[in-house]
Formats: sequence, C-alpha cells, structure tokens
Amino acid sequence: MPNRFSSPLSGYGATWSTKRRVLVVAVVIAVLLAVAGIAAWFTGHDGHHHDASATPSVTDSTTPSADPTPTATPPGAGSVPKPPRISDPLAYSKAAAAMLWSYDTRDTSRDQELAGMKTWMTTEAKYADWDSVTGQVPDPVLWSRLGDNAQHASAKVTDAHYPSAFKQALADDPSAITEAYIYYVTVTGTQKIAWKKGGSGAEDRSVTLAVQCRPSHDCSLVAIAPTVAP
Repeated sequence: MPNRFSSPLSGYGATWSTKRRVLVVAVVIAVLLAVAGIAAWFTGHDGHHHDASATPSVTDSTTPSADPTPTATPPGAGSVPKPPRISDPLAYSKAAAAMLWSYDTRDTSRDQELAGMKTWMTTEAKYADWDSVTGQVPDPVLWSRLGDNAQHASAKVTDAHYPSAFKQALADDPSAITEAYIYYVTVTGTQKIAWKKGGSGAEDRSVTLAVQCRPSHDCSLVAIAPTVAP
C-alpha cells in the first residue's frame, strides 16, 4: 500500500506523453500565447459568457463569479461530480482541482472514475491532453487495493490564481489568447483522506491546470501541468 497520507490521484510529477507534450507546447503555448517565457516554463519540465468583442483581461481572484460547486453526479460516474456550467476560468479551475483531489473507492470503480473525469475535458481534440489527467489515477490493481481499504478523499480549495508567467504573456500580447481561450491557473487547497477503521490524514495540495473558456461556452479542462507554476 502507498503512504495513506498521500493521494493516489495527486501525481504532480507525472510526465506528459511525447505526442501530447509537443501538441500542448507547440499548439497551445506557442500558437496561443506566442510568448517564449510561457513556452520555456512548460518545455522546461518533463514531466456565463465572455464578451467576444472585449479585450481579454486577467485579474486574480479567490471569489468566483458563479457557484463553482459541481452539480449532480452524472450517470455511470460513481462519486465523480458533474462539471459546473460556468465560464470563469478561476472558478472552474477551483472546481476541477476539488474533483481531482476527491475520490471514493468504496462506491466508484476505476472505470467510473475515468468516465466521470472525461466529462470535464474539452471536446477540442487538438488541445485536450487526456493522458495528463488519466496519469493521476492509480492502475487497476492499486485502485482495487485502495477499495479493499475503503480509502476515500475530500478536498477544500483555498486559492486560485493565474501564474505570473501567464499574466506577463497576456500583458505582452492580450489578443493572443483569442486563438483558443486557454487559461493557466494554479490552485491550492487541502486534501483529507480517510480509510477503514478510522484512519485519516490531511495534506496541502497545489496544481496548475490549463482550462478552456471560450466566449458563450462553459469552461472545460485541457490539461494538468507536470509541475506547479507560481
């Protein structure tokens, strides 16, 4: 068994596949932002509506513009919540991080976990890095062992902000984001883990997510960065 105080879904050091890393760096970063600073950050590690006529702007905020709490669980997804229908990148990232840090092996199979997580992903295949998300989920054998131990986790998100490199990139070229409307958000919080016979523990969590929030569309998850950006 792994350290019970560590989340089997955290996996911040998991590397992206070569195909997806090239795609995210070359397409999402180089084309979307066209800023060497952001590209260097990602390549340096292995690893409800917007106004379409307005110039995109970025402001840090821990208060979402809409309720970020995911709605009812979709069928066949076990305990994985349905993604919230909101267009605020910070609020959506907070909800996505809470989803990633929460799980319940008592009533959710690994296949259900993956199915539920899939509903959070962008449907634009050229941007979606599904491998970076599935890399957070334990293999079938480990998931089964966690289930035998009745392990489950909940999360409390405390902050969501745009990394400094992303804000600088937008300041240098505000119109670049209109290519795909992908935002980078770093989320922090606390994860509480429990297992049978009263065992429990908690630890701080941080993750940097790429989320897509096109005008007149709800946000969706694009990728999980291999490292946390300040």
